[in-house]
Amino acid sequence: MKMMILRNATRWFIPLLLVIVNFGIIYCYCEGQSFADQVAHRDQHFQGEYTGVIESESGPKKMGVQVIALGKGEFRAVGYTGGLPGDGWNGKAPEVVTTTADKGRITFEGKYANGTLHLGRMDITNKAGKPIGSIPRVQRSSPTLGAKPPAGGRILFDGKHADAWVRTRDRGDGRMTDDGLLIEGHNSKQRFGDHQLHLEFYLPFEPHNRGQGRANSGCYLQGRYEVQILDSFGLEGLDNECGGIYKTARPNINMCFPPGAWQTYDIQFRAARYNDSGEKIENARATVRHNGVIIHEDLELPQRTAGGPLGEGPEDGFLHLQDHSNPVRFRNIWVVEE
Repeated sequence: MKMMILRNATRWFIPLLLVIVNFGIIYCYCEGQSFADQVAHRDQHFQGEYTGVIESESGPKKMGVQVIALGKGEFRAVGYTGGLPGDGWNGKAPEVVTTTADKGRITFEGKYANGTLHLGRMDITNKAGKPIGSIPRVQRSSPTLGAKPPAGGRILFDGKHADAWVRTRDRGDGRMTDDGLLIEGHNSKQRFGDHQLHLEFYLPFEPHNRGQGRANSGCYLQGRYEVQILDSFGLEGLDNECGGIYKTARPNINMCFPPGAWQTYDIQFRAARYNDSGEKIENARATVRHNGVIIHEDLELPQRTAGGPLGEGPEDGFLHLQDHSNPVRFRNIWVVEE
């Protein structure tokens, strides 16, 4: 019976099915913050990715867990067999458990394994209470983070000024934050046909928001084709979530990191082709890498995304960074024209 329990624990991935968190170890009063703000700040310490190796009867097994803060002490845990998305996950449906803190404790109850969440790690036991491993909290970064443009590349934003941009709403001068980040709601002054794009973006921590209200923006290629930007950490990865292309394709894998981590899009874009009469004869195509992982490969884009500022046509288009009323930030944006 014990062997069967242990096999099941690894088979179903040890989805941290009993995660107990003592919030008191990091609770502190922060002057000037409301209690809700303090709770959100506290919750952010536990949100994130956990991955490592646990022991089983058949040998070491790698696992991954994404812990999502939902506000007011509510959390969702998503367990992946083989490791995190893009780092070993075998693609099988993850186990998802949601719970709310009760008297300083968070308990996720699942089928085959238990996990105790501490600052910086998660201890795993089987349902009989036998320890089978401890996995650390990790903070992944994109392999293309900070990438420099090759010779001939055009820098659109490097944190020094926003002269290459106009604001979407009023066509005013580009605007950046005091610490050198481009805010949402801009169009590039330059227009592009075929090109490569490198873009880095930062999602705010908005645990109380849900769905399309959670750190929403968008990267519109040529002002026509949107690659969605959204806090989709730990979600399924639909066509309206981060990396998705509305009504066209969901990402091959959801590579969204937790909010508070810088993320990258690296996009190879081929514009639609038109004949001399202005009729479209070939659709646009794109290969998209999210945090270094291909999520769309040579994907055909049959139509513009609804809400795009430019209609379809043979003319080059600008890069549009959507304003969806969430404080998404951008840096290190460059293009190589082809």
